[in-house]
Formats: sequence, structure tokens, C-alpha cells
Amino acid sequence: MSSTETLCLKITLGQEAHAIARQFAVEQTTPQKGKQTYLNTLAVYAVYSYLKLMRIDTALQEGDSWHPLKRALFDVADLVLPNIGKLECRPVKPGETAIYLPPEVMENRIGYVAVQFNERLNEVELLGFIRTVTISSASEQIPLASLKPLNFLFDCIPEAVAYPALNASQIRVNLNQWFDNLFENSWMALEEVFGSINKKKFALRSISSFNEANVVRAKIIDLGLQVGNQSVVLLVAIAPYSEEKVEILVQLHPMEAKTYLPSKLRMNLLSESGEIIQEVGSRSNDNFIQLKRFRGYSGESFKIQVSDGDFTIKETFVI
Repeated sequence: MSSTETLCLKITLGQEAHAIARQFAVEQTTPQKGKQTYLNTLAVYAVYSYLKLMRIDTALQEGDSWHPLKRALFDVADLVLPNIGKLECRPVKPGETAIYLPPEVMENRIGYVAVQFNERLNEVELLGFIRTVTISSASEQIPLASLKPLNFLFDCIPEAVAYPALNASQIRVNLNQWFDNLFENSWMALEEVFGSINKKKFALRSISSFNEANVVRAKIIDLGLQVGNQSVVLLVAIAPYSEEKVEILVQLHPMEAKTYLPSKLRMNLLSESGEIIQEVGSRSNDNFIQLKRFRGYSGESFKIQVSDGDFTIKETFVI
């Protein structure tokens, strides 16, 4: 079953959304451009309504889609997430199987949400989300079947701007379940993140020799505007050490398109109470950094923190 079948959210579009869309549409020079603007506006408003419900801060009127000249010149449906970036909300008409990406939305986007309309335009479904860093820069279309569940969007929202109910650090990743091939949605196989692993062969060598029985998963972390809208990959490998202990290796990598990590990133291993156990930092020419291997008993928990001084993300794990 595809992700678009497993987690679709319906949003009702009321009179306010349609009034704004009509206002923007009548400004356009042709009926075709007016219809495009109408759907783009509704798509943005639907995602705005959903994020408002989830207590995620947005700046609806700061996007190009709310700017009279820019929406007249371009096919844009962007929603600004302050201090994070722009989210593109692409409309999907009934019967369509992909979202179209015009050239003007191929850059400066953290990702894309597919918004499917019904015939009456009174309700939409948010079909799923995909990060910009996981698609080819030459892609003009994204098949709906390749979308991730919408909750992947929250991995792009730093702890500093998320409300407590959405704080990723409060969600515990159960590592013992990884041995049974049970993984949280945002923790992916290396092939999904890096594509051809050969490009990361040197950096991954220490993991491949870590233990023949290891399990390795990776999670993409968006660093936000503070670090140039870059993304990095948090990589966790686990292996049985004894009947009661698990050995753990943690690395931080750039995305496949980048050679080096941003400089001055810090990665910390924290105890459950928040005490720093290990710390490692990146320099300008580091293609990855890692913590020293450590071990824990079943039931113990720990945290991995990635920060640059102003920006902090935490992930909580239980063994």
C-alpha cells in the first residue's frame, strides 16, 4: 500500500478561502491563469489551515502566492514557515496521478505537499509530502505514489519552532524494534536517502565493519534558514552485543549532493536527564562526524542532539 493510501487528510474549504481565491483570480489577464491562481490559492489555504490546526506557525501573506505581481507572473503556491523556509502546496485535479513542478518552484523550497481537489472544490485531501532534497533537480513531475505520509513534514520543523505537542524529542525511537524490521516512518534505508551508496563508501566503511548483525537506518534533518537551508543525515547503526546489551554507532553525514558537512555543527550524546556524555563537532572539510561507539541495556534511553548554537534538534531513543 502506498503512502498516499495510508495517510490522507481531508480539509474543508469555507467561504473565506473561496473569497480570497476569487479575489486573486479576477486580477488575472486570462481565464486559464485565473483558474490556476484560484486552485493555487485554495491549495495554500488548505495547508495553512491544517498547520494552524496543528499549532505550527506560518506566514500566509509573506509567500509569493500572496504577492499580486508574483502570482500574476508565476505559477506559485508557496506557504512560508518562519525561520524554516517555503513549503510548496501543489494542486492535484481529479484523475491526475502526479504533481507538476513549474521551474519557479524548483528552488528555495523545503518540500512539496500534494493537495487533491474534489469536483465541487469544497473539500481537499492532503495526499502526502516529499522533501526537495530527495528528488532530482530535473524532476518536473512527482508521481503521487512516491509521496511520503504527511507526518514526514514535521521532521522539517525544528524543536525551536514546534509546539510541545509536536516536539520530536518527546517521541521515542524504539531501537529494539529495528531488529524485527519495524521502523518509524522517518527512519529510512540508506538507499532511500543516498541513492547510490558507492558515493558514501568511505564514510560508511566503519558501519559496514561495525558488526555483521547490524541494522542501519537514516533520517534527514533540515537545518533551516540559520544554516543556509541545508539538510544533513543522522545515521544510526545498532548491533547485539550480549543478551542484555546493544552496541550503538551514530554518525552525521551531508546529503548525497554535498561533499562536506556545514562547519561548526555539534552532535551530542545525552543521558535521559540531559547530561552530556559525548560531544563531537564538524569542521569545514569533514565529510562526516561520528560519536564513539557506546552500549546500553534494554529499556535504557538516550538522546542525540544536533545543533549549531542557535538551532537545536533532539532525537530520543529507547533500547
